[in-house]
Amino acid sequence: MPIRIYSSPLCPFCQQAKRFFNEKGLDFEEFNVLEDNTAAKRLIEMTGQTGVPVIDIDGKLILGFDRTKIAQALSGDLSL
Repeated sequence: MPIRIYSSPLCPFCQQAKRFFNEKGLDFEEFNVLEDNTAAKRLIEMTGQTGVPVIDIDGKLILGFDRTKIAQALSGDLSL
């Protein structure tokens, strides 16, 4: 199940989300919207906003770092 995170190096919630994925051993692909204009445009197209983090788990978008929504998107495993 692909996990993508749209983030910025200045965003503390982005750092928390990436740390969370690493601690849980979950692979993810990161898109730095400050350095990658294509990713920034894609973020706006998907959400209509520029705020980060935006987490895409198999097509389910999560705005912000929300452990419960992440667990639900990862097949409902709330032990995450």
